[in-house]
Amino acid sequence: MDAWVPWLLIAVVLGVGEVLTLSLFLGPFAIGGGAATLASLAGADTGPQIAIFALVTALMFGFVRPIAKRHLRQPHATKTGTAALVGRTALVVRAIEGPELLGQVRLDGEIWTARAEGHEPVAVGQTVTVLEIRGATAVVAD
Repeated sequence: MDAWVPWLLIAVVLGVGEVLTLSLFLGPFAIGGGAATLASLAGADTGPQIAIFALVTALMFGFVRPIAKRHLRQPHATKTGTAALVGRTALVVRAIEGPELLGQVRLDGEIWTARAEGHEPVAVGQTVTVLEIRGATAVVAD
């Protein structure tokens, strides 16, 4: 068996393991195995192959893994869907009144059914804040 085959096997098996687990742990070893495979194909002896494997793996752990982990921990900055509407202001276009305090508001250019969170009716023309979206109804407060 050629000297590069075990290194290639290490690289492939650990690379597949990283893809399946997304642990950011097996990837540096897989890249180190790939570098050792290249060293073996270039004619390096066993000692330098092991040194290259260790060095490349250590570099990957030292530099790439912390950056990748920090990137994965960042919160998503963009809210989408109804979550993006919470906290926005809306204009009351049909009074929010009656026993269930229902009415309509214009929110981002669209007319929404609205329910007041408090116990007081809200008149047409007032500005309210969207507290949450329940189904197709905006729960608002003034």
